[in-house]
Order: sequence, then structure tokens, then C-alpha cells
Amino acid sequence: MTVSHPEHVTARLHSAAHRPSTATGADPVLSRLAAPPAALDLLAEAHRTLDRARSLADPLERYAAAHLAALRTVAAVLAVRGRPEKSERRRRAIRSAWEVLPEVAPELAEWAPYFAAGARRRAAAEAGIRGAASDRDADDLIRNSALFVRLVERLLGLRAAPPAPRLPLDGLDGDGADRGGAGGGSGADTGTREAG
Repeated sequence: MTVSHPEHVTARLHSAAHRPSTATGADPVLSRLAAPPAALDLLAEAHRTLDRARSLADPLERYAAAHLAALRTVAAVLAVRGRPEKSERRRRAIRSAWEVLPEVAPELAEWAPYFAAGARRRAAAEAGIRGAASDRDADDLIRNSALFVRLVERLLGLRAAPPAPRLPLDGLDGDGADRGGAGGGSGADTGTREAG
């Protein structure tokens, strides 16, 4: 595997991301109920971070945000599958999440060196070092991080909760009268509220 471009990993694992989660043998509802809340929060935050990465113009910021999304995703894996180290020496050693990932999720082991190699580049991008990441580097990392999030969700049988949809009644008062919310309101009514 080449560390900078895991295309063959992406191609091979892309189909796994589209398999139904029941293929893992886990009921999605039960998996979600049994999942640590931190894992669900981390996956939701990974999605938000990826959305932010897509909206940024600067490739350095996009790269750093995409890598952060992947880091939050691996943290979700560790929240679900991580176990305390048994050996005292290993407990005291500081290890990155990318070093621990192959031990707790061998099926994701090929992603660890790819994202671990990106950590140094992310640090340079966060420091604002020009040339640390190009537009293509940022685009590739966003795409691969999004795939990694989907693979982890399938593997764990989890899906981050989508934001609650806005209801059409959000602009109504308790008596059902429109007060200028989603449905608008009369100009006179709006002017009165703003003046008062």
C-alpha cells in the first residue's frame, strides 16, 4: 500500500461501505442502543467536520479539517472496541490512535498508516506552512476520510444521528397563530414586534 494514495484500499473497501449493516450480524437498532454515547457523538462530529472541510477554500484548512474528521472517527472505534492495556509498561506508553487501531479493528488496519502519515502534514497545515497540502491533497483526504467514516459506521453497526428536521410549526406560537416564523407574517405585525 502506498501511504499517500490508498486507491486500492479505497476500491476494495468501497463495496464494503455499501453493504447493509446487518451483514455484520448486528441489529442496527440494538447496536445503536448498546453503543457508548461518546462514539455516536464522535461520529456526528466527524460528519460535521467533513461538511466544514468541504466548505473551506484554503487547501491547508481543508486538509486539517478532513484529517481531524478521520481522527474523530478512529476515536469512535476506540470508544466502542478499546480495552485498557494489561501490561503496566504499555499503559504508560503514549501511543497514537493510529497505532492502536490495527489491534482493536484489524479490518481497518490498512487505513492506519495512511492517516498516521497524514498527521505530520496536518500539523504543518495547521501551522500555516504553505505547500504542506495542495488542493488535490485536500480533496483526496476529504474523499478518503468520508469513506473511512462510512466504513466505520458499517463495521460498528452505527450511524451518527442526523440533525432533527425543522418542523413547519416552528414559527407558530402555542395557540397555532403565525408570529412571523417559517410561514412569514403580516408586515404590520413584524413592524410592531421590531419596534416593541
